[in-house]
Amino acid sequence: MKRVKVGVVGCGNISQIYFTNLKKYDEIDLVAAADIDLERAKQRAEEFGLEKAYTVEQLLADPEIEIVVNLTIPKAHASVCLQALEAGKHVYVEKPLAVTREEGKKVLELAAAKGLRVASAPETFLGGGIQTCRKLIDDGAIGTPVSISGFMLGGGPEGWHPDPEFFYELGGGPMFDMGPYYLTAYITLLGPIRRVTGSAVISYPERTITSEKKNGKVITVETPTHIAGVLDFHSGAVGTLITSFDTKAGTSLPNIEVHGSEGSILVPDPNTFGGPVKVRKLGGEWEEVALTHGNTDNNRGIGVADMARAIVEGRTHRANGAMAYHVLEAMHGFHDASRDGKHYTMESTCERPEAMPVLESEPSL
Repeated sequence: MKRVKVGVVGCGNISQIYFTNLKKYDEIDLVAAADIDLERAKQRAEEFGLEKAYTVEQLLADPEIEIVVNLTIPKAHASVCLQALEAGKHVYVEKPLAVTREEGKKVLELAAAKGLRVASAPETFLGGGIQTCRKLIDDGAIGTPVSISGFMLGGGPEGWHPDPEFFYELGGGPMFDMGPYYLTAYITLLGPIRRVTGSAVISYPERTITSEKKNGKVITVETPTHIAGVLDFHSGAVGTLITSFDTKAGTSLPNIEVHGSEGSILVPDPNTFGGPVKVRKLGGEWEEVALTHGNTDNNRGIGVADMARAIVEGRTHRANGAMAYHVLEAMHGFHDASRDGKHYTMESTCERPEAMPVLESEPSL
């Protein structure tokens, strides 16, 4: 199979796992690293044996590179994607697709005009955990799905992240940080969303960083930090999703549960690729089931590999821009519904992404 040449823009905290994994995939030829800090790009290039360490402009000007992996901070996602598309590159971007719906639309519209592809994290839905849950649903293990519930509750990243300020800026918060994992899993399991509503608040207007690098710095919070959402799916199922940076004492709630007419599924953390997966039939007890799919380690980069293979095969890639935009719109919809006191009806839709092959071995697709 033809190997697609890839360059990475953004050599910060998340980039190391991407560089590590992108070197493993047969579909990808990782050739370059770029950053606004050229020295940081040089360090990553040396660490992973890449010949090219670039400024962002240099990487975009390299005619050899076909896919740009955009690992910049959220407020730069759209601008870097647009620059890459203007340069004739396909683009894979960390979540969220963009900060605003307007930016997200511009990215998709430019890609369509130029005949290029957009993909976006999260790609954890391609892992064995969520793919096993999808197969159980598709095989009728719990009958007709009627509801889904998800909980992402924590105390915020200022205690561990070296540069946590962006989590509390517009485009941050628990919904925009972790919501994409949950909503992408929801769509994978139950299909597209019809409308949403919810309540969103800033519980603590200021946060104090306690991680070592910036210990003691005070952050002004600009975006809701506790969001309780309700979703109606086109399938008829109803969902709930709570994301919070305000539950400082922790939680005992599950990550995701799907309930059907004949049973329930306990879905693993959608920020991971593996299990466990548990099923409870009517009248029975929770039982762990064997995973039917591979890719159960930290396989960040598999979405890029799937995109590269899809380019060669001429099919739709799974972590596609339409689904990423649908997720982006839903996240804004929760905030809009809280502000306006009413349901928000989705304007976009998307297809359930194609299921992954059963009993797939890592790391190939």
